[in-house]
Amino acid sequence: MPSAPLYFDYAATTPVDDRVIETMLTCLGRQVHFGNPASSGHAYGQAAREVVEQARRQVAERVGAGADDIIWTSGATESNNLALKGIAQGLGQPGHLVTSQLEHKAVLDTVNELQRQGWAITRLAPDADGLIQPDAVQAALRADTRLVSLMAVNNELGTVTDFAAIGNRVRTHGALLHVDAAQAVGKLAIDLQAMAVDLMSFSAHKVYGPKGIGALYVGPRARELMRAQIHGGGHERGLRSGTLPTHQIVGMGSAFALAGAPGDSEHQRLEQLARRLGDGLLALPGVSLNGSATQRIPHTLNLCVDAAGFNSAALASELALSTTSACNSASNAASHVLLALGLDEQRARKSVRVSIGRYTSEAEVDQAIEVFGRALASASAALW
Repeated sequence: MPSAPLYFDYAATTPVDDRVIETMLTCLGRQVHFGNPASSGHAYGQAAREVVEQARRQVAERVGAGADDIIWTSGATESNNLALKGIAQGLGQPGHLVTSQLEHKAVLDTVNELQRQGWAITRLAPDADGLIQPDAVQAALRADTRLVSLMAVNNELGTVTDFAAIGNRVRTHGALLHVDAAQAVGKLAIDLQAMAVDLMSFSAHKVYGPKGIGALYVGPRARELMRAQIHGGGHERGLRSGTLPTHQIVGMGSAFALAGAPGDSEHQRLEQLARRLGDGLLALPGVSLNGSATQRIPHTLNLCVDAAGFNSAALASELALSTTSACNSASNAASHVLLALGLDEQRARKSVRVSIGRYTSEAEVDQAIEVFGRALASASAALW
């Protein structure tokens, strides 16, 4: 694509790292690890199983978990479904669940289904900065609260939930905490051995791995309660049946092994780029930041462009970015996250998400600022 727009939509998906592709190719073709990992009776299956377990260890090491606590899924959506439905089914009787209005549809729609099954649901509103505060979670806990589900990093705003502090309060209460961490790996420090988190969902394609593969961390407090949602062979310790996609799993393991962490050189580079991008865009007339300016990852900016005549479609030929999450775009509805933040529908529709990543350059950031500036100038000129 010689005339492709610059890519500023890393929060929607990331390109697969070339190093990840190389590891995946070792599992495709007759001369490599093409066997079924469940075929333990011969060398082909054993070789495939070996690389699957290596990948499981790589994912576990990145998030401070034990390898036995990692269950392969098809992605974060399935992980969220397995976490919430699997625990709800294991508990037997419906109880009370706490979540927020900011969650990804993969959680919100699953929670809606549990509500139809008799669960009582509290959907917390964010504060003015788009944050779910530990005190708000504490206040929502009831005697019958059995489960809390909150995302680590909001996929539209880039804001960060203090799930470590929330986890301590939820555990003291006696409930389980599920965290959707699809946007968090490589951006936040995660150490599940030190955190009061019982379930955590992961996705490969948000961290330079392939689409169609994810994982769920199932901690010891959740393990006995968890019930499978896909049956047919008892794979993954009986929690998720189906032939394992070796090449995708190996790709996810490789991607997690390559993922950065706060404080490393890549994270510092992205912080500098984000400051440059944010300073440049927020200096333009009518542009303001949605969500907290401080409690956030540097990779994602959500901006309201409240300028007469401006249409984000004017950017599409030069910049690939989003006006909402990828999972919401088909409905053409205003972002439920921005509406929950308190924006009216008009301002929500004038907002754009700009997200950077591993392959974003300083020159591309400067070009993006220039494109925004030209679009705003053209919109202003058209009014005269």
